[in-house]
Amino acid sequence: MITLRGLTKRYGDKVAVDGLTLEIAPGKVTGFLGPNGAGKSTTMRMILGLDRPTAGTALIGGRAYASLRHPLREVGALLDAKAVHPGRPARAHLLAMARSNGIPTTRVDDVLETVGLTQVARKRAGSFSLGMGQRLGIAGALLGDPQVLMFDEPVNGLDPDGVLWVRRLMRSLAAEGRTVFVSSHLMSEMQLTADRLVVIGKGRLLADAPVAEVISSSSRNAVRVRTPQPDALIKHLSAEAGPPHLTPTGQDELMISGLPIERIGSLCFEHGIPLYELSPQQASLEEAYMELTGASVEYEAGVR
Repeated sequence: MITLRGLTKRYGDKVAVDGLTLEIAPGKVTGFLGPNGAGKSTTMRMILGLDRPTAGTALIGGRAYASLRHPLREVGALLDAKAVHPGRPARAHLLAMARSNGIPTTRVDDVLETVGLTQVARKRAGSFSLGMGQRLGIAGALLGDPQVLMFDEPVNGLDPDGVLWVRRLMRSLAAEGRTVFVSSHLMSEMQLTADRLVVIGKGRLLADAPVAEVISSSSRNAVRVRTPQPDALIKHLSAEAGPPHLTPTGQDELMISGLPIERIGSLCFEHGIPLYELSPQQASLEEAYMELTGASVEYEAGVR
């Protein structure tokens, strides 16, 4: 488990992380989302003791990273796939990591096979493609067979097969009871991979909830109604307490938000309004995320 208590980081007048308090529980894939500059990487660096917090604590299994005797056995992390000596072969890189933490050398070959790099194990890391570098970084995170795993943008540079492999890997690790904390900008992938989401903006917590709950909170969720009597339906909907939001999208079509689909169906039945279609339209995670973080975007480009 990862526990953050009032975690804060300031760089001069800039607040990178502002009092984060949350728990990243085992047995789930927790997605870590936020705009560029929101404080995701800074938070991960503080968890790993690479950056010192201005206030608060970051604990792994109830202890600070710096107090772990063999940290690679406790927590595995991929923060920067390029953080490898380019002249060192992949196997030699992992072997040095293993020896530094008392990990059996047989484990090196095991993780190379797991990530699909056995055939290039003796090639220099500097010759690797971005995707191969990501696989090597994941191998390093898995090396100590830790219970806590952290990944920052793990699918960067991977082809579709590689992305699917990472998704299955994350979910299998969580199914084994491990804590899996994954930062990503790929909303579609997070929707398929994560069980829970932590969303931050400008260093502050915006959401900490299951994926389905984050999506269901979006105002983009609506009901599509097709009927030959849209005016009659609009009349009866307007009489509802707290009338819903209506958007005509065609001659016989309405998008209705703010009213359960069951109530819309009942109204049509009660007043004899025929229906061609009555279907829920769920927001995507990307739409829910954009709505949630809209006020927290610091580096917004103009549209041409």
